[in-house]
Amino acid sequence: MDTIESKTKRTAVVFPKHKKVLSILGENLTLAMKRRGITQEMMHSRTGLSKPTLRKIFKGDPSVSLGHYVNVLASLGLLDDLAKVAFDDELGRKLQDIQLLNKK
Repeated sequence: MDTIESKTKRTAVVFPKHKKVLSILGENLTLAMKRRGITQEMMHSRTGLSKPTLRKIFKGDPSVSLGHYVNVLASLGLLDDLAKVAFDDELGRKLQDIQLLNKK
């Protein structure tokens, strides 16, 4: 038997300053789409995503799964940009260098 808890959709807690980053991502996706002359109807056809979900993505809604964002990026030819996230980990390299210098 289903409980109320099992029917409740779980979403990630996203802090306001992090929501701003998603908002910028949504804006960037919107601009990329417009630069390419792609309409929301075309994006809907290419990704198979519902129009309400696409609107959420273009607003940077954190409740949309990363997989849906991936589908939009792929349809815009920008999927490789996602692989660049955290590629050049400057802080991680500095911490590693400090640790290496302190080894005796």
